[in-house]
Amino acid sequence: MREYLLTLCITAAVTYLLTGPVRKFAIVAGAMPEIRARDVHREPTPRLGGIAMFFGLCAGLLVADHLTNLSEVFEKSNEPRALLSGAALIWLIGVLDDKFEIDALIKLGGQMIAAGVMVMQGLTILWLPIPSVGSVALTQWQGTLLTVALVVITINAVNFVDGLDGLAAGMVCIAAAAFFLYAYRIWYSYGIEAAAPATLFSAILMGMCLGFLPHNMHPARIFMGDSGSMLIGLVLAAGAISITGQIDPDALKLFAGSEKAAVHQTVPVYIPLLLPLTIIAVPAADLISAIVRRTWRGQSPFAADRGHLHHRLLEVGHSHSRAVWIMYFWAALIAFGSLTYSVNSASMWIVLGVVILSALGLVLLLLPRFTPRVPVWAQHLVPPRYRRRRAVVAEPVEVEQRTPVAVGVAGVNGATALSARSHVPERRKAETSR
Repeated sequence: MREYLLTLCITAAVTYLLTGPVRKFAIVAGAMPEIRARDVHREPTPRLGGIAMFFGLCAGLLVADHLTNLSEVFEKSNEPRALLSGAALIWLIGVLDDKFEIDALIKLGGQMIAAGVMVMQGLTILWLPIPSVGSVALTQWQGTLLTVALVVITINAVNFVDGLDGLAAGMVCIAAAAFFLYAYRIWYSYGIEAAAPATLFSAILMGMCLGFLPHNMHPARIFMGDSGSMLIGLVLAAGAISITGQIDPDALKLFAGSEKAAVHQTVPVYIPLLLPLTIIAVPAADLISAIVRRTWRGQSPFAADRGHLHHRLLEVGHSHSRAVWIMYFWAALIAFGSLTYSVNSASMWIVLGVVILSALGLVLLLLPRFTPRVPVWAQHLVPPRYRRRRAVVAEPVEVEQRTPVAVGVAGVNGATALSARSHVPERRKAETSR
């Protein structure tokens, strides 16, 4: 655990220290696009924050390679090199998009190529544990198609949710924290070495997000851009792919009997692994709703609009910061709820706690629309927005005869002394000849 924490801290420190110089570089390079109709910020903000995050990833992998225990991950597995290759490719595509606005289909092709590069180096799904069936071995083509689809969906889910300051980095950090705890439990508690790469990827991903968040919280001084959102989406997907299909259910030794029985009994254990979108369920729901909404309107699924979940929170009446924290709350509830259920699925207290927190989340969502009637005796105990407004009876106002002020009287301006805004047209300055 100490080596994982050291890797996390080094990744966060490198990302944090490089974000400032990267911001200056983005301003000089002109990576400050004009404000679009769907944007919520009011001033042009530089992008290319993914540059600092990518170098943080490289620093984390380099440090882990020289540590005593984590160096075994690089010796026994080629997955860290596969992750670095795919991350470098997707990061390069994102940098070009942040600067030159690449077409959406070209980005989609780049995402598929990056996933294919990782598959070629061994980072792929080999088999799937299916309830009442057992471990189903996948052919090479089936594993490749499933891996590419998982990478592309996760990348675009994270990219779609990147609409508010600190939203994408915070939600992915929460998902990575939950995934790290689960992968570390499988690796350390059950002694399964196949979970070590996924644990390392999750620790590095947390460091990348934590190092970038101080610069990206509202009001953001820099955006991660597609170079950052696609990068963290790929790392998150790589962690899920690394551990999915690499673990034999009998190796957990939770239940005696056949492999079919073990898989059936350990279904809660495989929920975060088979379906990484349960960890980023909020971005996934946003992605699906965006595709359905745009297709229904006859638009391209990649056409931008202001119908995302965070846009709707702003329309309801939440502030920018409150909308971000509400999204954090739901991401943490789903991620850690799945994690807790995978540890002990028989406890009804877990289900009850999730239900209560979900109800609390719904109350927070509707809070701006909720204006209760407070009794008169409790008016001073609540904020002013919940107090009753007394009806004010308008009284006739006598018009006072004002004496016109002579022009040139010192200390008095006749145009502004009578009203807040002058109704006299402003005089044009006389042009002077040079």
